Amino acid sequence: MTYAGLGVAVVAASVLLAVVAAVVRRPGGRWWATTAVTALVLVVLTVVFDSLMIAADLFRYDDAELLGVHLWLTPVEDLAWSVVAALALPALWLLLTPPAATVETA
Repeated sequence: MTYAGLGVAVVAASVLLAVVAAVVRRPGGRWWATTAVTALVLVVLTVVFDSLMIAADLFRYDDAELLGVHLWLTPVEDLAWSVVAALALPALWLLLTPPAATVETA
């Protein structure tokens, strides 16, 4: 399996998990906006730090397994993990946290 194939499969699973969490818990539009901003920040940080680590020759990718598209030095396949973290972790938090208790005010 290529890096892209694995990335697409895991991103698809995390999107499904996020949609299930949103349908079950109905967190509202702010949750989606926060998740999108988090994904954007994580992708930018991944591009910067992966590029620095690749430039320092701390690790290498098998070129035969890459699509060939890079952002700076970071292969686009490596950005999948940032998207997965931004989608799956908040979705799991939403699903595994008990609903807030209803507070009645007098």
